[in-house]
Amino acid sequence: MPSEQTKSTAQIANVPQEVTGQLRRAVVGRVSWRDTFAALKHRNFRLFFVGQLVSLTGTWMQGTAQGWLVYQLTGSKVLLGTVVAVGSLPMLLFSLWGGSVADRHPKRTIVFFTQTGMMLLAFAFAALVGSGHIQTWHILVLAALGGVAMAFDMPARQAFMVEMTSREHLMNAVSLNSAIVNGARVVGPAVAGFLMASVGMTWCFLLNGLSFIAVIIGLLMMRLPKFVPPAEPHSTGRHILDGFAYVAGQRRVRILLMLFGVVGIFGWSYSVLLPAYATDILHVGESGYGVMLSANGLGALLGALTVATFGSRVRPRLMIFGGLWLFSAMLVLLAVVRWYPLVLACFVLSGWGMLLNFSTINTLIQTSVSDAMRGRVMGIWALVFGGMMPVGGLESGFLSHAVGVPWTIAVGALICAAAGLVTWLAVRRNPPAPVGYPAQ
Repeated sequence: MPSEQTKSTAQIANVPQEVTGQLRRAVVGRVSWRDTFAALKHRNFRLFFVGQLVSLTGTWMQGTAQGWLVYQLTGSKVLLGTVVAVGSLPMLLFSLWGGSVADRHPKRTIVFFTQTGMMLLAFAFAALVGSGHIQTWHILVLAALGGVAMAFDMPARQAFMVEMTSREHLMNAVSLNSAIVNGARVVGPAVAGFLMASVGMTWCFLLNGLSFIAVIIGLLMMRLPKFVPPAEPHSTGRHILDGFAYVAGQRRVRILLMLFGVVGIFGWSYSVLLPAYATDILHVGESGYGVMLSANGLGALLGALTVATFGSRVRPRLMIFGGLWLFSAMLVLLAVVRWYPLVLACFVLSGWGMLLNFSTINTLIQTSVSDAMRGRVMGIWALVFGGMMPVGGLESGFLSHAVGVPWTIAVGALICAAAGLVTWLAVRRNPPAPVGYPAQ
């Protein structure tokens, strides 16, 4: 009878070297739940997983309440987009610096301070809303400060994945991180809708502040090797430019980032309009709005788990382009349907397609770069992510004011589908990579 070690070895196949020159391995045996949650065997990642699940639930509660608050205070679709743009603009300004900092300093320390800062901002939000003194400019200032924290948090947190797990389990860890985000999207908006309808939205902000305690405790409990600082660069600017030069030399990463940017502007920006969509198109209240966001989060959670389970078995192109086209098709349907149960079904499927695309792109970028460059590359990724959100938020806000919410959603979906087609035509002449290996 084969030993456990033999069984384990039989489940692994070597696949070609990636651009870093490091050999990758892919699971080729049958699928099990152990494959889905493989990264949780690492203690540090378990602490991160639990802490983030609690914290991100609070984050989605606050995001849901914030969008509703803005629309109830002003009734302005343009301001909905403006708040998102102001919150994302610091990503455009500081994420490259954040990536450089992540490559030169302990990532756990960076994440500790950014998470603490966001906790204090949530408590400030709760105090202003609870006292009845909240004004539009308060929301804009707090959103901007939160964006500054995210500009340093996102590159460090993404690059921290490999330190909490291993390179072998990095793909699974990235996908599970997406599952955490979107599991919170299922619970957070629904809880926020219930709280807003029953006890008021102040509790959404207060509970979000308290939820950061979980991730801070998890960070403090981690056992990490002593940080060895790299050699200091000639300057921060030169350090950042080295990251751009590295990305410029990676065709795969360049293409993925360009597609990611287009979808960020014209696809994800539909979420900015959801308060107006719920109020003016569907005529549902706070609870109905929260359920819509939870349906989208449920689909995204399923998409992230799909990548975590089958990411090493299904060709990346299928998940990237199939996911994008499914997402686009569901947005077009959302622009024309008005029956609430069908709307929820569209949200589930759009969330699933979006995360097949998003999580696979994120994973391919992370597994395509060297450890020494990961912070700066993820800083550029955050620049694209954060830079496109202000543009997308403003574009959707002004366009919806001119032509209406349904047409804005439909136009964005068609642009995303076209971008996917152009990208597919650009890469289809390349031979598809083996399963478990990122396609160039």
